[in-house]
Amino acid sequence: MRKIQILGTGCPKCKLLFANAAAAVKSAGIEAQLEKVDRIVDIMKFGVMSTPALVVDGVVKSTGRVLSPEDIQKLLA
Repeated sequence: MRKIQILGTGCPKCKLLFANAAAAVKSAGIEAQLEKVDRIVDIMKFGVMSTPALVVDGVVKSTGRVLSPEDIQKLLA
C-alpha cells in the first residue's frame, strides 16, 4: 500500500491537492493511505519551505503547487 501525504496548514490549495490526490488514487484503482500533515513542525521535517506539498512513500514529489489528478497518477505509476 502506498502512503501519500499532503503537507499544508489547511489553506484552500492544500485542500484541493488532497482532493486531487484522492481522485488520482481512486481512478488509478490502487490502494493508498492518504494523510494530511498540518503541523508546521512535522512539515519542516520534510525540508519543505512552500506548501502545499505532495509526499509519496516518504519522498517529496512536489512543493508549492496544486497538481492535477492526472499529474499525481503519473507520479504513482
